[in-house]
Amino acid sequence: MGTMSSARPSAVLWDMDGTIVDTEPYWINAETALIQSYGGSWSHEEAMQLVGQGLWHSARIIRSRGVDLSEDQIIATLTDRVLDQVRLRVPWRPGALELLRSVEEAGMRNALVTMSMRRMAEHIAGAAGGAFEIIVAGDDVTHSKPHPEPYERAAELLGLSPADCVAIEDSNPGVASATAAGAVTIAVPHVVPIESSAHYTVWPTLDGRTAHDLVELFVERSAA
Repeated sequence: MGTMSSARPSAVLWDMDGTIVDTEPYWINAETALIQSYGGSWSHEEAMQLVGQGLWHSARIIRSRGVDLSEDQIIATLTDRVLDQVRLRVPWRPGALELLRSVEEAGMRNALVTMSMRRMAEHIAGAAGGAFEIIVAGDDVTHSKPHPEPYERAAELLGLSPADCVAIEDSNPGVASATAAGAVTIAVPHVVPIESSAHYTVWPTLDGRTAHDLVELFVERSAA
């Protein structure tokens, strides 16, 4: 796997929705309300198909359900509705904030890599107390997850190779993006199951995890 540049990761690249914050129910509520307002129907199964997908992909599917708005208008409407709910209460995932603090205290860098809009990402980053050095959002990339561009862009902005980083993800498209970029990837499944694989490590939860666990995993995977 090439030479090991360091015995620990230089940065942790965090997915947002479903990994740091449990916003999936907010998105599903927003999608359902929008589609129903145009007389369409939206099942839980259909909503699950969009988890971890880019917003433009989701917007095209929502348009196909009879929502007579442009893709950009759909994205803006959904983002507004989700942000309204997040402003009332940020639904942190178990262990996420604690691990974020632990990484900071260990002197490693944090980046946020999300397919949500930058204004949503900035709100969550602010609520997390400025732990993120950089944000790569859905409106910053040409190709959304599962393409590797979001993680490649984050590493590039940090002046690192993705191989020097650990990525934490909760969805199959996200895991595919991070592993394709070459990051040591941790899958923390949330609303959609993720199969185990030799290409990444599955942790059932971030609860109780510390920077030490990330370093151990990074050393183990980098040596493999």
